Amino acid sequence: MTDSLRVVDVAEDQLDSVWQVRTRSFGPGGDRDEWRKTALEFLDDGRYLGVVDGDELVAAARIWPFEQWWHGRRVQLGGVAGVVVAPEYRGRGVASLLMRAVLQRCVDKGYPLTALYPATTVLYRHLGYEFAGHRYKFSFQAADLRTLGGKGTAIRKAGPGDAELFLQLASKAHEGQRSSGPLIWPLKQVQGWLEDEDNFAYVADDGFVVYNWSDGALAVDELIAGSEETARALWATVGSGASIARTVHAYCAPSDPIHLMVEHEADTDTRINRWMLRMIDAPAAIAARGFPEVTVEVDLQLVDQELAGNTGGWHLSVAGGAGQLTPAEPSVDALRLGSRGLAALYAGTPLASLRAAGLAAGGTPEGDDALDTAFGGPTPYVLDYF
Repeated sequence: MTDSLRVVDVAEDQLDSVWQVRTRSFGPGGDRDEWRKTALEFLDDGRYLGVVDGDELVAAARIWPFEQWWHGRRVQLGGVAGVVVAPEYRGRGVASLLMRAVLQRCVDKGYPLTALYPATTVLYRHLGYEFAGHRYKFSFQAADLRTLGGKGTAIRKAGPGDAELFLQLASKAHEGQRSSGPLIWPLKQVQGWLEDEDNFAYVADDGFVVYNWSDGALAVDELIAGSEETARALWATVGSGASIARTVHAYCAPSDPIHLMVEHEADTDTRINRWMLRMIDAPAAIAARGFPEVTVEVDLQLVDQELAGNTGGWHLSVAGGAGQLTPAEPSVDALRLGSRGLAALYAGTPLASLRAAGLAAGGTPEGDDALDTAFGGPTPYVLDYF
């Protein structure tokens, strides 16, 4: 790495350079005009960072302003996307320089958490990220879905004016289900999806579905239902295309009720993408997250090589469905975690797994049981790629 490399906020006149680096990094593809339109939204409030060598832009990354559900409560999250480095600058510390700036910008923006889909785990683990959950793509027989019923449920075609309603319905469902992982997108983005003529959207009193055509099959991006009848009606609406499309791909949780409704199980070639999580502000992340109705009192000793504010002795208290992390002198039996172990624990990875991987030490068996209960539950999942 040379002294001429420095981090900058990407400017509008640098977007052509970002696109060129993106093409060299990911290959050709996508609509350049649409990409630029979206990219512009990240510039004004400092959510697009780059690395320049002199005047040449050689790397870039952007940050989505998401919220994410954690046990039925919303937590602000910086979604890191479009991390690109020019091929001739790889292996020179440029990506680390860029990502450290991204972490600091997430601090500045007040995001307790950050998440990403890794092209490589080496870089991100070195910076404190760890696997937290999955994105599942299941494939069902359209004819199975068509026969699910729900004919007594009224549904209508949805449009951009329903974006706020969609967000409200999704929030009600995820809060009630104590969901962990699904993202809350900005309203403008949801409106854009509902404006897209390639998407088909329908809404009922307590649910909605968004789907589209995908290589001769149908693909469900999201289906939210507050009742069995609504779920049946919306899935049957998608399945009504069975005379044209034999298969329906669906992004949904592995515990989604659809798995219990259809006559035939999902195809065995289920696709899974893994995503990674990192704590930016440990006390804020704990305070924002939901917890089951358990009581936990555990001492922690945290070490964060990148964000010093997380490092030190802490006391974790969980009660009444809420958690609190307060500074404390570490006790002899404090559980010792680095940033990777802390992220994995937050996402529900059992302490036995963390210990076996060398990501946790110290503590007590009783403390492990209490933490597994507090943070455990179904594997967190995400419906969207970003």
